[in-house]
Order: sequence, then C-alpha cells, then structure tokens
Amino acid sequence: MRSDEVKKGIERAPNRSLLKAVGITDEEMDKPFIAVVNSYTSIVPGHLHLRQIAEQVKLGIESAGGVPFEFNTIAVCDGIAMGHIGMRFSLPSRDLIADSIEVMVQAHRFDGMVLVSNCDKITPGMLMAAARLNIPSIVVTGGPMMSGRYEGRKVGVDTIFEAVGKAAKGEMSLEELKRLEDSACPSCGSCNGMFTANTMACLTEAMGMSLPGCATALAVSSAKLRIAKESGRQIVELVKQDIKPLDIITPESIDNAIIVDSALGGSTNTVLHLTAIAREAGIKLELDRFDELSRRTPHICNMIPSGSYDMSDLNHAGGIQAVLKELSPLLSLDALTVTGKTVRENIKAAEIHDRSVIRPLTDPVHKEGGIAILRGNLAPEGAVVKTAAVSPKMLVHEGPARVFDSEQEAMKAILGKEIEEGEVIVIRYEGPKGAPGMPEMLSPTSAIAGMGLSESVALITDGRFSGATRGPCIGHVAPEAAVGGPIAALKDGDIIKIDIPNRTLNVELSEEEIKRRLKEAAIKGPKLKGGYIGRYASLVTSAADGAVLREPAGV
Repeated sequence: MRSDEVKKGIERAPNRSLLKAVGITDEEMDKPFIAVVNSYTSIVPGHLHLRQIAEQVKLGIESAGGVPFEFNTIAVCDGIAMGHIGMRFSLPSRDLIADSIEVMVQAHRFDGMVLVSNCDKITPGMLMAAARLNIPSIVVTGGPMMSGRYEGRKVGVDTIFEAVGKAAKGEMSLEELKRLEDSACPSCGSCNGMFTANTMACLTEAMGMSLPGCATALAVSSAKLRIAKESGRQIVELVKQDIKPLDIITPESIDNAIIVDSALGGSTNTVLHLTAIAREAGIKLELDRFDELSRRTPHICNMIPSGSYDMSDLNHAGGIQAVLKELSPLLSLDALTVTGKTVRENIKAAEIHDRSVIRPLTDPVHKEGGIAILRGNLAPEGAVVKTAAVSPKMLVHEGPARVFDSEQEAMKAILGKEIEEGEVIVIRYEGPKGAPGMPEMLSPTSAIAGMGLSESVALITDGRFSGATRGPCIGHVAPEAAVGGPIAALKDGDIIKIDIPNRTLNVELSEEEIKRRLKEAAIKGPKLKGGYIGRYASLVTSAADGAVLREPAGV
C-alpha cells in the first residue's frame, strides 16, 4: 500500500507517533488509509449538507476495514458569484481544487480517496485530480435540491434570474419578485435543473466514476446517505482490487459521457470540463468530437431549463442508469466502472419508469443532441451552443452586432431597453485570459429571456454561459479577443450570420478587413492582475483546449 511509506519500518516511528496523535491505533496502521476529500462550505447551497454525506462515507470506509482521513477543498457557488467580479474566480477555482488535492494526497500517501463534491467547478476539479493522481477513487456528488413552487409551477434559480428581466420590463412587481425570491431555492443541493452541477454529476455517473443512482438522488434524500455509505465501502474494495481512475476514464467512457450529455441537453460548460479531465488522463479530446457524437445522439430528456422536467423527475424515471439503458445501442458497454463491473452489467436491472421524461430513441425531443460546435471567420478555433435550448426560429439568424467590452456594459444596455429585436449582442474580453477567468453570462442571457427577446436577439461571447442559460447564446468563441481573435475586430452594425444546423458563425467581413482592423485595434489585456488570478491569466490556454493551465516551460 502507498500508505506504508508513512507507517512501516523503524525509520517511520516519528510518522507513526504523529498519526497516533490524531487517534490512529496500532491495529489501524495495517489498514488502507483513505482520503475523504470534502468540499463542504456553509455559503454554497449545494455543499451545505456535505458534512453529513462525508460522515456516511467515513462510516462506510470503517465498516469495510479502511481508515478515513478527511480534508477540505474550496468551493465557489456560481449563482452567488454571478454578475460581478467574483465570477472571474469560478473557473480558475477548478485548477486550484485539483492542485490542492494533489498536494494533500501526495504529501500523506493515501491509498485511495472518496471525492465529496457537488457544484460546477468542484466536480470537474476533483475528477482532474483523480486522473492526475491515479489512485483508487470514487466520487460522491451531493445531489440536487428540490424545485421551488410559485403560483402552482416549478421554479428554480433560472426562474429568478429571468424574473429580473421581467421586473425591469415592468411585467413583474417588486413584491412578486420578492415572493419568487423566497420560493425559488427551497432546500440544500445543486440547483434543480440540468445546469452545470447536475450535468457534471450525471456525466460522472455515466463515465463510471460514481455509483449507480448517485447523480440524481436528491440532496435531502435518505438514498443519498445510503449511496455515500456504500461509496465508502466500495473505495476499500477498489483499493484491494487496485482499480484506478485511468482504468475507468478512457476514450470510450469519455465518449459515453458526451453521448449522455447530448441526450440530456446538458450544460455547454461540460465541453471545457471533459476536455480538461481528458487531458489529465492523457487523452486528446478534440472539440469536434462533441459535435460528431451530438449529431448522432438523439436528445431524449427535455430537462429544465429548456424543458419542464427537473432532477427529481429524472430520478423517479430511473435516473442515469435508465438513460444509459435507453442509449445502450450508442454506448461502449464494456467500459469499466467503480462498481468493479462494466456499464453493461450495471444497467442490466435498470428500468425506465416514465417515458415522458426519458423518451425512446425512436421518439426523441430532437433528432440530434443538445451541443453544437460552430466555426467560421468569427470563431476559427470553434464556439459552443446548447442547441437544445434554442427556439427553432433562431437556429438561423442574421443581424447587426451590438458590441460590448464587458458583461456589465451589456447588462446595462439590456436592462436599459437599448437592445432592438434582430440584433446580435457581442460581449468580448470575457475569455479565459481577457476577463480573466471566463465568467458565465447568466445575468444578461436571463435578462434577455425575461424581457421576451430570446426569440429575436442572439448573444455571442468569448466568455461562457451558465447551464441555466437558454436561447441562441453562443459562447467559448475562440480565439478570444484578448489574444487578438476575430471577435476583437467587430464594430457596431457589422452583420453576423449564425447557422446552427450548418455549424457556422461568421461576420460579413473579408479576411483582409478583419486583419486590417485587428492590426489597428487596441487589444486589451487581462482586466485583473496580480495574485492567483494573475498567475492564472498568464498560464491559461484557449477555451478550445478546455481553458486548462499550460505547464511552465521546462516541465
């Protein structure tokens, strides 16, 4: 065992003495040491209950003959960080989480780890660490919150963001907004729809890195506690069998995750995260792979925000194992999972309990999946759009650009009713390097929807979108403005052409004109400097490569 490096031999007497100082007995010195990596914090709704989850994990580890040691990582709530400087720190936290886990696990020589996660950047950061360290690992995602109820309908965080636009337009009073605010998020857990946190939980299960049922079991359910305890037991078995993340995270399992993402109409942020996880696993994942698999995968679950079903509905319909069973003709069924069994073996007993939630492949919501990669003279390296959330009226759109160099400028214009129908809002200098940190744009996209413009106004950005975004919103435009990408050449009135079925994103300018404008443009550097965010900006790669950090020269 790896942990023998800190507890075996005469020369390790000082190490053993320190372990005894935290209560470890002589008998326990012979057992596997398991890290319980907990992202609990009292400010993030999705993580508020993770102390209880971690306690169940530790009970499971102890009952199976292991010794649990708990440590924490940071966790950013994207919803609370949204719309201000805080959002610039969200995506960068992913790499900090991976690095911090690496430090703790390598320093203390754990034999295995259980990763207790839930929200947007924490789950991918933990999976990046699992692939990098490649010791037996299992993920326990904390589960979704319940939907709120307002005037007889389901509501959630996306509803309240869109309500801001309605209030600005005068369609909702401040009293109504307050009642909705009080109702939208009624419990702990990740937000109720197929937003980034829940999409990543679903893909973690689809990839085989969490136990069946984990992704959709509600945060407040006893099922979640049982899954946590069983995960603790299973990590000890994985250590005994020496089943490691790189036995599970393979090109085939990543393809399975992309296929499930497409079928669910999941968040566009998964393009960044799966690419980053694949990189840590030594797998080259091309951006076009998402488009290739999405084109041949039907969209079979019409989930919030584009549809009406929440995570509880998906759980009652059979969860991700039922989705995998329906998608089985498209999947690599021999992929190994943390159960020690293959996908094929895991889904054998799965059943679909509600065909309105999990549609048949022969009767999908849409014939193609929910993610598309666009290219053209405006995005030579690619851009990403959630097709499942776009109205058929806006799949093809042409209109004049309204160009803004920050989210805040665009938001002011939207709420100030300065945007005309047919226009294409361009928000630039919000990419990985330029922002820095590639902030999500849920505030402007929700305001557009709330003001009734989502079927007449498009938005493109070198930043990214929340999983709660709906409408013709195209993100991850690369190269970004801060490195001299074509988006930096745009001016108000330039005609932008969006053709999602044909996967193109162009501006009606010649290549010569774009080059001339870029040569004359005053390209803006990172808006924040110094500290961690400054180091991040100096090392971060293009969104097309997952916005990961470059290795320093010579490493």
